[in-house]
Amino acid sequence: MAQQFDLLILGSGSTAFAAALRAAELGKTAVMTESRIVGGTCVNRGCLPSKNLIEAARIVYESSHPRYPGLTPAKMGIDFRSLIQQKDEVIHGYRKKKYESLVGGRISIEQGHVQFVDAHSVEVDGKRLTGEKVLIATGSHPVIPNIEGLDQVPYITSDLLTADESGELTQLPESLVIIGGGYIALELGQMFRRFGSKVTMLERNEQLLARGYEPELGREIAKIFESEGIEAVTQVAIRRVRQANGQAVVTAVVHGSEREFRAEKLLVATGRRPNSDRIAIERAGVLTDREGAIKVDGTLRTNIPHIFAAGDVIGRETESQMATPVGSQDGGIAAHNALSAEPARRVNHRVIPRAIFTDPQIGIVGVTEQQALEAGHPCWCNTLPMSLVPRAGAIRDTRGIIKMVADAKTEEVLGVSMLGANAGEVIHEAAMALRFGAKIQDFIELLHVYPTMAEALKIVAISRYKDPAKLSCCAE
Repeated sequence: MAQQFDLLILGSGSTAFAAALRAAELGKTAVMTESRIVGGTCVNRGCLPSKNLIEAARIVYESSHPRYPGLTPAKMGIDFRSLIQQKDEVIHGYRKKKYESLVGGRISIEQGHVQFVDAHSVEVDGKRLTGEKVLIATGSHPVIPNIEGLDQVPYITSDLLTADESGELTQLPESLVIIGGGYIALELGQMFRRFGSKVTMLERNEQLLARGYEPELGREIAKIFESEGIEAVTQVAIRRVRQANGQAVVTAVVHGSEREFRAEKLLVATGRRPNSDRIAIERAGVLTDREGAIKVDGTLRTNIPHIFAAGDVIGRETESQMATPVGSQDGGIAAHNALSAEPARRVNHRVIPRAIFTDPQIGIVGVTEQQALEAGHPCWCNTLPMSLVPRAGAIRDTRGIIKMVADAKTEEVLGVSMLGANAGEVIHEAAMALRFGAKIQDFIELLHVYPTMAEALKIVAISRYKDPAKLSCCAE
């Protein structure tokens, strides 16, 4: 006999929990399913553990590379296993407080692998659950490229950050080859280098951060990585991998010549793919695109009227992005549209700020110059070095750039990309501005605290009319 619920949710990550909580607020029952650990990717093996360890690596690096004359470099000892243990303690506490403690009453969880039986029912390790409405929120998983020999060689993915699972990495590798040059590769590559691993990054495109980012960002972060001893090799065509003498060996063609790259560990960081391929989705009749992303409309409804989907599993549908806050917001919207008698809400993915937690950080919102031109905007676009920002000079960290993209006729700001100290915080000002259609002059006229990194936004806006290098402090 199947257990019946108002909302049946496949998954238990941030998207699923947001939906379950909204269902409970509406007086409905909700059940989530989970094949791994309650809480999904972000808390267990993504955002939270990576940022915890990245910050630890920054402390190690800055202690031995002080920016200020008069400060003597100090070499900190690293107990990597203890670092992993404290990371796990943080995860356990956060998981309990923000996820496990919320289960009860109208919200329940069933543990095990889930598969559709039909459009209203699933089985979780043989137990049948039925929902009047269904939400697919199964997230995403690392993409594993089709490389000769990879199935015969031990490798790690971003799941190395996991807690309470066998894939967790507890010993610092002496050396690491990373296949990929996107945000995950950048964050983990710099982190391991700062902990002491020799790091080589292999990117198939002409530069790091090749897809969907301003080209200036990839060029600048590559310079920073080079200064830290990270070898970033671009335009790489990987031919095969093998294991030899306890090392992973990657054979690749670089600029027409075959080269071998050897390391103790091989990290595959070539993107993420929606988790729609192991849930027997065809039994529910739900359509996906060729990348596995579930097709939805602006209300997150699939082609089956009572089935919704949200979070990473919808990929780029409705201009969405694979990001925890996007999924969390959309989970609540999906539950509202599935269960509420009120009018349906539509998602708004026009403004999604993002950050890459390298050091310095990268903050992005809106469109790139290329995207603006493709959309038909006459573009005013300008890039400035962080050396023009007083705060950067004051803290002796002038690494990075800021770029603003605006419509040359209307002067509405369409996008901002920043590589610099605290860019992940600064980008929220730009995001709020884009949300309300701010123009270049709005950034100029807003009084900014002096000296702050947020002044970078004002300074790059000023460059539309004047040379900011020839202005006094705070002048317009």
